[in-house]
Amino acid sequence: MKKRALITGVTGQDGSYLAEFLLDKDYEIYGLRRRTSTANYENVEHIKDKIKWISGDLTDLASLIEAVRLSDPDEVYNLAAQSYVAASWPQPLLTGQITALSVTNMLEAVRIIKPEARFYQASSSEMFGKVVETPQKETTPFYPRSPYGVAKVYGHWITVNYRESFNMFACSGILFNHESPRRGVEFVTRKVTDAVARIKLGLQNELRIGNTDSLRDWGFAGDYVKAMWLMLQQEEADDYVISTGEMHTVRELLEVAFTHVGLNYKEYVIIDPQFTRPAEVDLLLGDCTKAREQLGWKLEVGFEELIKMMVDEDMKKVSRIIQFSNVKIPV
Repeated sequence: MKKRALITGVTGQDGSYLAEFLLDKDYEIYGLRRRTSTANYENVEHIKDKIKWISGDLTDLASLIEAVRLSDPDEVYNLAAQSYVAASWPQPLLTGQITALSVTNMLEAVRIIKPEARFYQASSSEMFGKVVETPQKETTPFYPRSPYGVAKVYGHWITVNYRESFNMFACSGILFNHESPRRGVEFVTRKVTDAVARIKLGLQNELRIGNTDSLRDWGFAGDYVKAMWLMLQQEEADDYVISTGEMHTVRELLEVAFTHVGLNYKEYVIIDPQFTRPAEVDLLLGDCTKAREQLGWKLEVGFEELIKMMVDEDMKKVSRIIQFSNVKIPV
């Protein structure tokens, strides 16, 4: 029989790559979607008909219980969250409800209906925040510097608590920054690559950005979802850092992206204080030794290859926008 997986956040960057990966492994995929007037299926349009859709809301335990009952999953991947760090300051309560308390709702739904199901929680490197050691590994203390980071710490520890309290197979992947052409344009990597394409093709004149000295550990989301699956195939549940082990500044990101299309970023980038965080996270660097040795996980896409991939895809998207805008519709 096919394995069954329930994925929250399946229409997002990670969820879409994970769904593709699991479909290739002949899983039956159930995707939780919140009922809205305008659903966005852009990331999963090509596999939309292969996903069995269930309506539910992360803040509504009853709907999650029903989702688990309908899907009867072998594996549950809880990826949904308010995941934009900058939005967590003006919306701290919403972030707490969606990114923190909803994890308890999902765990409780699984515990009540299918306690033997294997559960994955999407934790985040933002939990380390003002880092107390470098590189950061599974035993590094957390020091979150945003409401988002605080909410993720709650989600992480409640997952540990359910594992230890109810003997559930519940684990967390502490994923460092992972990007792709499917990343939202509000995130710095995609903001840069989208702007590069628009500037190159004449739709934009400048790019306003915040702290270019920030150091991040950036990897490819398509690589990272494989680690999620590997965690749920182990004999015992545990938590793992997933990262590249390399740091790059936002300035390096700008240089790679602009140079790829033959431009000098210094001629187009403006430092704008409005894009700096109230409490900055200066650097994040993960040590994924445990994941490499215990899961057999490995990185396949490097930093420069990732950024060039994103620029190429945004060039295609912006070119299509230009082409469509020039099409004359007969009256």
